[in-house]
Amino acid sequence: MTLFLDILTTAAVLFIVATGLLTIFGVLKIVNFAHGAWLTVGAYCAVAVGNAGLNPWLALPVAFVVGGTLGGLTERFIVRPLYSRPLDAILATWGLGIVVGQLITLGFGRDVQFTPSLLSGTADILGSSYSIYRLFALAAAIAIGLAFTFLMEGTRLGLSARAVIMNETLARALGLDTKKIRAVTFMIGCGLAALAGVLLTPLTSVDPTMGVTWLVGSFMLVMVAGESFAALGIACLVFGGAQVLVSTYVSPILGGITVAVLAALVLRVSPKGLSRA
Repeated sequence: MTLFLDILTTAAVLFIVATGLLTIFGVLKIVNFAHGAWLTVGAYCAVAVGNAGLNPWLALPVAFVVGGTLGGLTERFIVRPLYSRPLDAILATWGLGIVVGQLITLGFGRDVQFTPSLLSGTADILGSSYSIYRLFALAAAIAIGLAFTFLMEGTRLGLSARAVIMNETLARALGLDTKKIRAVTFMIGCGLAALAGVLLTPLTSVDPTMGVTWLVGSFMLVMVAGESFAALGIACLVFGGAQVLVSTYVSPILGGITVAVLAALVLRVSPKGLSRA
């Protein structure tokens, strides 16, 4: 039972981290290589809230607002002029990520930071004790997935975003403000990245380079998933499960590269990923 829960919760964590990246990629067709930096910003929002002696749960909305605001500025002044040059946009966001990391180092130092735990203790699941926080991460991943399903299927923004995904030229001809849709989408994606940073703080160390490791896995998962959140969920479950199994029965070191290796193999067989196979 513990192994099964480890697989589910690991998949949930991967899904939470990759959701913001897929949100931007699905609509804007740009891989945001500053994703790891926004994740780090979110983690340091948790640090700042903890240092101020505030309720640690307050870090969740604070991180989403801060990430979304910074994402909006990034889209307006850095990404928007580069929509027709996706390679330049990738390089620009990568450079931005480096700058953000250096600014965080300047403000907080290079030392590992600690944050108050959002939830502590264990729960008894069919005779096995398991971390309450990891179960909460699983619930959070399900909630995010359901929220995005509603956003894309049941709101005007979602319908407009889907129109942009299918045919941006036609969407613009029909009177949709594609610039606004792109900006809002980028803000939501960056806000989700920062939110993921808060949710990761009880599971990993907080330092200025923490986002880099998660960026690699997220990037590979998004490449496999394409534009589909359902495909992302499947990829996280399969690859996350493989990571847990390899880490448990072979080597934690090899487990750390399992997601990247499996994603590379899938892309070798199906270059367009799962959703477009």
